[in-house]
Amino acid sequence: MIFILPQFSVYAQNLYWPRDLKKTYKNETRSNDGWPGKKYWQNTGHYNITLTAMPPDRNIKGSEKISYINNSPDTLNILVFKFIQNIHKPGAARLGPAVADYLTDGVHVDAYTENGLPKKWAENGSPSTVQFIRLSTPLLPHDSVQLGFDWHFKISLKSGREGMIDSTTYYLAYFYPRVAVYDDYNGWDDVEHNDALEFYNDFNNYTLNVKVPKNYLVWATGNLQNANEVLQPVYLERLHQSMKAGAIIHVAAAADLAAKNITKQNPVNTWTFAYNNISDVAFGLSDHYVWDASSVVVDEKTNRRASIQAAFNDTAKDFQHVVEIGQSSLSFLSIQWPGIPYPFPKMTIFQGYAGMEYPMMANDETYADLNFTRFVAEHEISHTWFPFYMGINETRYGFMDEGWATTFELLYNRSIMSKDSADEFYKQFRVNNWIHDDNASQDLPIMTPGEDMGRRGLGNNEYGKPSLAYLAVKDLLGDTMFRKCLHAFMDRWHGKHPLPWDFFYTFNDVSDQNLNWFWNAWFFSNNYIDLAVDNIRTGNTQQVIISNIGGFPVPVDLRLNFTNGSTQIIHRSPQIWAAGQKQVTIDISGNKQLQSAQLVTDIYVDADESNNMKYK
Repeated sequence: MIFILPQFSVYAQNLYWPRDLKKTYKNETRSNDGWPGKKYWQNTGHYNITLTAMPPDRNIKGSEKISYINNSPDTLNILVFKFIQNIHKPGAARLGPAVADYLTDGVHVDAYTENGLPKKWAENGSPSTVQFIRLSTPLLPHDSVQLGFDWHFKISLKSGREGMIDSTTYYLAYFYPRVAVYDDYNGWDDVEHNDALEFYNDFNNYTLNVKVPKNYLVWATGNLQNANEVLQPVYLERLHQSMKAGAIIHVAAAADLAAKNITKQNPVNTWTFAYNNISDVAFGLSDHYVWDASSVVVDEKTNRRASIQAAFNDTAKDFQHVVEIGQSSLSFLSIQWPGIPYPFPKMTIFQGYAGMEYPMMANDETYADLNFTRFVAEHEISHTWFPFYMGINETRYGFMDEGWATTFELLYNRSIMSKDSADEFYKQFRVNNWIHDDNASQDLPIMTPGEDMGRRGLGNNEYGKPSLAYLAVKDLLGDTMFRKCLHAFMDRWHGKHPLPWDFFYTFNDVSDQNLNWFWNAWFFSNNYIDLAVDNIRTGNTQQVIISNIGGFPVPVDLRLNFTNGSTQIIHRSPQIWAAGQKQVTIDISGNKQLQSAQLVTDIYVDADESNNMKYK
């Protein structure tokens, strides 16, 4: 039999295609025009989880039922599970060191069932966060398997993304056995969690039951299903009012907590949350955190409101403004950039230690500088769209979510402060550490898989560098076309698992431009930012010669100083580098005589500023 490859468009010709990507085009699960292929598939599950936490007891007990559905064309003989809590075990493959209070003995599986039948679980003491289990009966395409787990673990005393905040305040994330992603390009996601890289999850349906002692409040991903069963009427009414209000409502203030009568006075209350088609769940609990809430319009067409809530120790002064920060952020992100209405009914910002995002939740630290509190909160809320609206593989391609959150963070800051102040903030935290570090690890291509990178270059490849690339293509296309392309990408791939090429080819397709020169330079090369003013030519025509030493196609802003004392700034988009040339000539119009020309680098900080100015 002769197999003939399908004809691919010109847009696909000059981007590197890894072999796993080629497979998806051959199998028609993806398309090189940026659309999901006609045979695209992804697996899913239904998780019913019950977790018991009895502070100050550190032991966390869980049980769950999973209905895992194989939508792939493949017969699965094994399942791969993620046990992220095992990152706390001594000997786990962490990218950085761990203090003693971080360590625990990991997850212990007490019982495991497959299709209702008990099955032996090998407890081998391994610190691995990935475990394989051979199915008793192979899972056929378009069939499902019913799984059950009972497990327990000790909450870490000093963690970051999850763990004990204080003796009666816990933040629980990655606390349940989860079936790893099985996808159309990589098969099983069996990459170990190293406590630096982030996550890759299927979109599942979740029901979460949290059992806690009376007088403990619980905030979690999903809609609270039984508020009338866990809250006393006065607090239930405040919560309901907050979902319609624009003003901040103190659902539970410090005095209320001291009275110990906010919850129903059963020895143990079960808080039930549920949500469908979401990539993860997390929750926080406390017996002394106050609870503020309000809401904000996130969809101007339907006037739909989303709840914004905060849970915090009342001594954290900045958190008393967090609901207001959340309202402002959700409004901007929903209406301005990315300009897709917030897709969930609520967002809760919980005071912890991480600065870390979860669906409908953020675990954020408290800061003395309110601007920094705002910066962190908006960044974590931005992750709603990448990776929770778009199912990004953060482990391998973290730039597809962190780069966008960093971009939205800058655009938001420009909306609430001066452009100069916002840009300085951005340069301080997102650009300077990269561009002023000449270590070779900083020049690795953005496309380098995250699991193959060390810590030094990883952060810059995920945050600042891709953000600068997204902002550069925004400059290149203009806001209207850039928005059209971005929305097309999000419309095509929300609730799915896009790859970088799906993004590149969607922008090519929608803009009707071959932007591969731009994608190659920014994402597949060892380039950096370094421009130079090489020469000034005067005479009948005046010209400024600019060299691109570093190779990134960045915008060019040039301050022209004339002999009569006047100045002018001219702007050229990255389009001037489209031919792949290392030098461009900029014609200067008018009769005024040039005295000097200087590059204005703005957020595109130059690696070597010594050659950024030239006199005639």
